[in-house]
Amino acid sequence: MKISRFLTLAVVFVALAACKPKGAGAADGDGKDAGLQPVAVVNGQAITRATFDFYVQAATGQPSASLNAEQKQQALDALIRLQLVAAKAEKDGLSKGETAAAIELSRLDALQRAATESYLKDKTPTEQELKTEYDTQVAQMPRNEYRARHILVQTKEFADQILARLAKGEKFEALAKDSLDSSRDKGGDLGWFGPQAMVKPFADAVMALKKGETTAKPVQTQFGFHIIRLDDVREVQPPPFEQVKPQLTQVVLAKKFRAYGDELAKAAKVEKKLQ
Repeated sequence: MKISRFLTLAVVFVALAACKPKGAGAADGDGKDAGLQPVAVVNGQAITRATFDFYVQAATGQPSASLNAEQKQQALDALIRLQLVAAKAEKDGLSKGETAAAIELSRLDALQRAATESYLKDKTPTEQELKTEYDTQVAQMPRNEYRARHILVQTKEFADQILARLAKGEKFEALAKDSLDSSRDKGGDLGWFGPQAMVKPFADAVMALKKGETTAKPVQTQFGFHIIRLDDVREVQPPPFEQVKPQLTQVVLAKKFRAYGDELAKAAKVEKKLQ
């Protein structure tokens, strides 16, 4: 069951009107109380300035302050209709089952995003933390990249026939025209790749070859049977530290928040009942 994007947003807005994204603050007032001021009252239910600002930011990607008067009224009319439809749906008993689950997940997701921002706001990674993470990532990188060709066929029998033809001197590039893979148009050439880019049986076979060698027998994967030839190998150079600092920052922050979640889990009383 698919829930409308705007209905899902509305659920979050009503439940978490105070959790505004950056740039979605009250446009026409000062202080926290401005966000609690109603911009409309629908059947006795207030739509607050915070909810309106959040709606505009999420729906358009722009703060409400950037809209002209006509656009603001159009956005408010849309939010009013959305609230009316949502209220009618709830009155008709539609806020059950999968819809209730979607509402709850939206609420939890919004709370987690708010918790993430709050927890990490004063935990900017230090230079040493970034360098430690960089060293960890570099240590996990594959040492080499490979350039290989392959011929993919459906059966082992056909693969064995191709190997026999190669042994008789036929060109790999010519036989690659029978491959099921789109690389057949390039003589089976896969270009440069790291082992992590390929399924394990394929990657293991490539790394076991020496430059210029072809697999002695077909390599089976979920795609079929491969005959592989290793054309070249080159050493991987890690990107400069300064170049990847933004990505490292995100990784370190994610690890910090994961550790925070782990601490909460350890302190919680959890009873799992999933069968």
